[in-house]
Amino acid sequence: MVVVGLVLAGVAALVHVYIFWLESVAWTTPRARAVFGTTPDEASATRALAYNQGFYNLFLAVAALLGVVLVAVGHRTVGLTLVLTGVGSMAAAALVLLLSDRSKAAAALKQGVVPLLAVVAVVVGLLV
Repeated sequence: MVVVGLVLAGVAALVHVYIFWLESVAWTTPRARAVFGTTPDEASATRALAYNQGFYNLFLAVAALLGVVLVAVGHRTVGLTLVLTGVGSMAAAALVLLLSDRSKAAAALKQGVVPLLAVVAVVVGLLV
């Protein structure tokens, strides 16, 4: 079950790298504006905030991916700690998004379900 959690953590990390790219690199492009539902003026006005937020997503992805790599090379305790920190924070951030703005429920589910499943799978794998 831990292996399933690690695969899910890898998928969650890749999603968050994509979110980083949208927020920090492509924020004012038509693609990013379509994903986030912003106008050109809104995207321009919020560019600095999105840039910063994108890096938060990247750092969570790095933590999860580094954890997966560490588990793969035999550093199970440190690796699983990083995996659970990364995907747990992703799931928590999705919950905050959902609770702060119900209109963002679809986005919260897209960014939060896979990390939550990763947490559950890793924890179940550790308990069994």
